[in-house]
Amino acid sequence: MDAATLTYDTLRFGEFEEFPETAEPVWILGREFSALTEKDDILSDVASRLWFTYRKNFQPIGGTGPTSDTGWGCMLRCGQMILGEALVCRHLGRDWRWVRGQRQKEEYLSILNAFIDKKDSYYSIHQIAQMGVGEGKSIGQWYGPNTVAQVLKKLSVFDTWSRLAVHVAMDNTVVIEEIKRLCMPWLDFVGAACAEPGPELNGCLEGACALAEEETALWRPLVLLIPLRLGLSDINEAYIETLKQCFMLPQSLGVIGGKPNSAHYFIGFVGEELIYLDPHTTQPAVEPCEDGQVPDDTYHCQHPPCRMHICELDPSIAVGFFCRTEDDFDDWCLRIRKLSCSREGLPMFELVDSQPSHLINADVLNLTPDFSDSDRLERFFDSEDEEFEILSL
Repeated sequence: MDAATLTYDTLRFGEFEEFPETAEPVWILGREFSALTEKDDILSDVASRLWFTYRKNFQPIGGTGPTSDTGWGCMLRCGQMILGEALVCRHLGRDWRWVRGQRQKEEYLSILNAFIDKKDSYYSIHQIAQMGVGEGKSIGQWYGPNTVAQVLKKLSVFDTWSRLAVHVAMDNTVVIEEIKRLCMPWLDFVGAACAEPGPELNGCLEGACALAEEETALWRPLVLLIPLRLGLSDINEAYIETLKQCFMLPQSLGVIGGKPNSAHYFIGFVGEELIYLDPHTTQPAVEPCEDGQVPDDTYHCQHPPCRMHICELDPSIAVGFFCRTEDDFDDWCLRIRKLSCSREGLPMFELVDSQPSHLINADVLNLTPDFSDSDRLERFFDSEDEEFEILSL
């Protein structure tokens, strides 16, 4: 059977494994819980994450395309989940909780509407699939973590309400200077205005600098996505502790990736098991009500989350972080540098102040498929667009 047709429906089974009775801490997106005394809090936190799954009977993609993404859209749905978490943190805060049946805030409804399966929703399956077409990916073709990260970056430009700065760090390198210029674009403007007086600003340099000074508090909230490949066919165990540490950072958005034939959204861990939300459930498309409310029960996972041993993880992943303010980003940099000095595991990526001379422009993206790679590997993830350095001991 073609891998693109493989799927399963988690709702069929009716029974889900309960959380283990363990004294080991449970970490979910930067929050620590006890499985012994805070099980209800764990389930509430999981249920409050947006859960995007396969859908059916939505408007045809592109007007004449598929009306369901079952069997091919799981990585696209994982991309929606990690970005949805960023939007929740941006507009509602990390500690916001979803309560079934409760009338929701306008901000929440606006976030949910951005993902409804319609062509005019910012981050709908339609928008993601069609943006992929422009990058050489046909509708129905597998995406890897890098591809979906790049597509979400392009779509975020149109979301003027959220004003996110989405940065995809390539070559296993996060460049602080690049991110600060992206999140604070006025830096270039101020430097040019104050260093070179001229007529470009209607002769009012003093006013321009005053305006720039007034805007120095502005920081576009950062969504940082770091595509990585942590081994060849299996994850290199030297990175396991470092990966677990990422879920412990307060800026964590989780990880998109999976295992062969299954993409998942990983939100935390307990012991040696990763905790994840699974998109492999086909549900009917949802239509908003006339009053603007959205029937949202099916957008929240109301059963214990899935778990898998961390060694089963496919090595091709993308790690996500959200920094609402510049202080959040500076704190993240400090924590990452401390992790880099730790002897518990190898760093998964490098954090540098400015762009190393040996790297090409990180924004240059070539998603043209290399089918020789695809045929050779025959794995779930579309390795033809995962042009990462192989990290190993």
